[in-house]
Amino acid sequence: MESYPAERVKLIFNPISGRANAFPTLLQEVVAALQTLNFIPEVYLIEPNGDLKAVIDDALRRRIHLFVVCGGDGTTETIARLLVAKHATLGIVPAGTQNNIALSLGIPSGIKQAVTLLRTGQHSKVDVGLAQGGGEKIPFLEVCSVGLFSALFSSADNLQKGDLTGIGDILSTLTSFPLADIHLLLDKNQNIELKGHVALVANLPYFGLNYRVTPDSPFDDGVLDVLVFTEFSKLELVGNVLQTTSKEAGDQRIRRYRARRLEIRTNPAMPVQADGTSLGTTPISISVKRRAISILTGLPAQRQPRWGFLRNLNILRFFKK
Repeated sequence: MESYPAERVKLIFNPISGRANAFPTLLQEVVAALQTLNFIPEVYLIEPNGDLKAVIDDALRRRIHLFVVCGGDGTTETIARLLVAKHATLGIVPAGTQNNIALSLGIPSGIKQAVTLLRTGQHSKVDVGLAQGGGEKIPFLEVCSVGLFSALFSSADNLQKGDLTGIGDILSTLTSFPLADIHLLLDKNQNIELKGHVALVANLPYFGLNYRVTPDSPFDDGVLDVLVFTEFSKLELVGNVLQTTSKEAGDQRIRRYRARRLEIRTNPAMPVQADGTSLGTTPISISVKRRAISILTGLPAQRQPRWGFLRNLNILRFFKK
């Protein structure tokens, strides 16, 4: 086995995320895997009222720059928000239910394999979306959702965790949720008017139940993928979108755009969430902060940025449209 220099890391562990229900066995496995690779882990167990910002700031002051999060997508997103634009690197040991972020970034689901990636993975600079609405500005890694999916999120999340009490709320929402006029302003110069129940603005390719938003969406190009689902019934949206792992992008009812900055207005107003955090209702303004966070990924080297300012222009992708 290759010998590595000793390195202190901050291990942030969520004891109630997905697989983390196996705590403390899982924690012991993660710590052992880290120590095998000569990491010296400082463990922090997430508490309901804990101050994660203070934990991260304290570690940075003590010159710890690798933060390893073990939990689900929600835990990873919380830590990532606190590391944006910091001199720090995020390592991910997926222990949630869906693990969309790990899936998007080529991070394996096995504990030992994910920990090994902390030594062998690519130091990738990853874009972060910024959603502003309801008086708040929220960074997001996965997706900003407008409409029906946002309205269903809380009940569906509880149902996914085994709580059956939300079934009635889901049925009620599906029955009453209205069709909306959706107005998009893309990059301040493209106005689009559509009707639908859902608009998605994606930073990474996967969200929900491992639904793939785009077949090929670089995580470092400074552009967001915008999807509006038109002419779908509400049952079709739930049955064929949230519960699919299809990579097909050919359904003409899904209108697809790309933008660095956009505004979404709807009539009537629709609920908005950014990575599961509520931002009230539309209107919403969304932008992207390019290469805002460093994450250890498992993607092959050819997927990493190599062309400097030419990559920033993203010329070939715009000519493909």
